[in-house]
Amino acid sequence: MTADTGRAPYAKDPSGSGSGHHEDDSSLAELGYKPELKRTLGNFHTFAAGISYISILTGTFQLFYFGVAFGGPAYWWSWPMVFVGQLMVALCFCELAARYPVAGSVYNWAKKMGGPHVGWLGGWMMMTATMVTLSAVALAYQITLPRIDPWFQFVGDGTGSSAAANAVLLGTVLILFSTLVNAFGVQLMARINSAGVFIELIAAVALIIFFAVHITRGPSTVLTETYGLGQDHPWGYFGAFLTASLASAYVMYGFDTASSLGEESHAPRRNCPRAILRALVASFLIGGLILLFALMAVPDLFAKQLSTEGLQYVVLVTLGPTIGEVFLWCVVVAITVCVLAVHAAGIRLMFAMARDNNLPAGSRLARVSPRFQTPVVPAVVIGLVGVVILVININQPQIFSVITSIAIIMIYIAYLLVTTPMLIQRLRGTWKPAEGGFSLGRFGLPVNILAVLWGAAMSLNLAWPRAEVYNATGPQHWYLRWGAFLFIGIVALGGFAYYWFVQRHRTGVLAEHASRSESAPAGGQEAAP
Repeated sequence: MTADTGRAPYAKDPSGSGSGHHEDDSSLAELGYKPELKRTLGNFHTFAAGISYISILTGTFQLFYFGVAFGGPAYWWSWPMVFVGQLMVALCFCELAARYPVAGSVYNWAKKMGGPHVGWLGGWMMMTATMVTLSAVALAYQITLPRIDPWFQFVGDGTGSSAAANAVLLGTVLILFSTLVNAFGVQLMARINSAGVFIELIAAVALIIFFAVHITRGPSTVLTETYGLGQDHPWGYFGAFLTASLASAYVMYGFDTASSLGEESHAPRRNCPRAILRALVASFLIGGLILLFALMAVPDLFAKQLSTEGLQYVVLVTLGPTIGEVFLWCVVVAITVCVLAVHAAGIRLMFAMARDNNLPAGSRLARVSPRFQTPVVPAVVIGLVGVVILVININQPQIFSVITSIAIIMIYIAYLLVTTPMLIQRLRGTWKPAEGGFSLGRFGLPVNILAVLWGAAMSLNLAWPRAEVYNATGPQHWYLRWGAFLFIGIVALGGFAYYWFVQRHRTGVLAEHASRSESAPAGGQEAAP
């Protein structure tokens, strides 16, 4: 245990754990920070943050059509495959969350595991990806709202470039709403987020029940139907399946958000690891059942609309327009709270990097509003960048798959920048989990190895230059096909070059954020015990 931070002890927190604030803040002192963000979040709040970022209804409704189009109904097997891989990553994160439950979790974990340079690159990739993800999730309004009522199609007829333009309009409104909510403090965000997650979970379970009542075929039919896809692929159906698996890989990530709010949570060393696992497992179980039962319940398994209109079509044709629209409104709620969670995670990450003076204008970005007790400037900056990303792509009909793909790849890479140096520390014998906290024990090494192998393999699969993902419409161009490698390469190399030549010479915990009892620098690799 590190020295006391100088704050008065807190007798008992509302979570009932009995943990004092001085104990909760000890992880901050280890990193050289003083506590500034108000601890108001309980167990359900941290769980809700993780599960709303994953967002079962948002992901399944946004990407079901993609999986069916490229893998047929049998693409469902990618759901448990991705879950097992991400579970390996999540278990590693649970150990880290028990030891370092701090804002900007991925950034600080990469910094502690791999040193300041790896930490900065991990934070930079994650921050850029978060802003792109914010835009990508906001686009999901377009897939749902016009299906509820054509009135929401403000631009054109909903095809081609008009669909993209309308998606940008709806997405911009949503991001502006998220910016306001997040700027007004974590309590308001948490209340809206928790209410939205409660509605999402109730709707998801109800949807499973409604689909179960309308089942028309058995799972053996669904799980083996490939539509004959992959016949022209050199790898056969496996090649088609790898493409279709992107639909599942696009959903199950962001569980680290539960720990990114650790500085605002009660008993985070105990609650954050639990929240990470609960969010991932609940998303896997509920999402997997929704996908399976939808395929078992749809009247025509070979309907073209499955690969064009997706899960929205299944809901309306199976449950009827009235009940179907009720569920679609629940999807809108899920999309809204997902954007709130993504935005909140981005704010904490930018704040964490800024207080290490690792971003331009770090002092301004790291300033915590005395009124709202949250970093307001990062909320505005991330919101504006998200809108700009949308506007730049306003006339691109492929906006959905391209933006989503690039954002997810960058997050997978950021995760690798945590799990890989963590594996190196395990091999060197220098990694020690939190005493009395979550620990993988003797399973730590094999789990960590699988996490790294999984992250590398799926990152390559996500970035593979497939025309159907990166150049789906219009003439074929090599720079579009290789867009993920080019964009991510520019972001990574350009960003790190700026850090190496400019920002690293300024790195260090800003005086106004430094712990009064700790003088440790911001960077530095975890010392061997």
